[in-house]
Amino acid sequence: MIDLYYWPTPNGWKISIMLEECDLEYKMIPVNIGQGDQFKPAFLEISPNNRMPAIVDHDVDGEPVSVFESGAILLYLAEKTGRFMSSEPIARKETLEWLFWQVGGLGPMAGQISHFVNYAPQAGNEYSRDRYANEYNRCIGVLERRLEGRNFIVGDYSIADMASWPWIMLYKKFLQTLDHFPNVARWHETMRSRPQVRAGVDVGKEFRRQAPPNEHERKMLFGQTAASTAAAAAATKT
Repeated sequence: MIDLYYWPTPNGWKISIMLEECDLEYKMIPVNIGQGDQFKPAFLEISPNNRMPAIVDHDVDGEPVSVFESGAILLYLAEKTGRFMSSEPIARKETLEWLFWQVGGLGPMAGQISHFVNYAPQAGNEYSRDRYANEYNRCIGVLERRLEGRNFIVGDYSIADMASWPWIMLYKKFLQTLDHFPNVARWHETMRSRPQVRAGVDVGKEFRRQAPPNEHERKMLFGQTAASTAAAAAATKT
């Protein structure tokens, strides 16, 4: 059994999709990031960066194994199951390149444009919105070129696809269109049609909401500093 510490966001979806694809038995444990669950001491023992997702793998010899950071979790699960990452050296290298591209580029740029479009005050943030919208658009262009003549990012379906697709799925919320990216649009539809992908995105759908975060939730999500994080963690102990 794997414990999945999760909230329905693109980074969370990466792992729920992988678990569904691998047909692994898991238990979803919600981490309400708007209410501060990520600062609870028990969760910080698993995920010291106070971010979800994280997993605890009980199906191991010896003590359970905890893993935090979505890219590391995908790599751990691929190595555990022997699936969705080739053991052939060049193919493995390419999978890791595109996994790291997602966690270092596509995801952060999408996250930033999402913040400035969906959460930040609109007045006075025009430069930031343009900056990150352009960078997200550039990343889609990188993916468009990579998918030329390929069904998936490294040829065969892999953790690189599972990592990247959740950040493409929400492209409309990030002020983008796929009209000029036919390869990405084709790949997007292929991914969306997979039953395991749909099942992964449906995990925790009861926790989704359309209303913007209130002031308390905004501070939890966007106002974190070293001091405020330490104070929040201390408050959960009382």
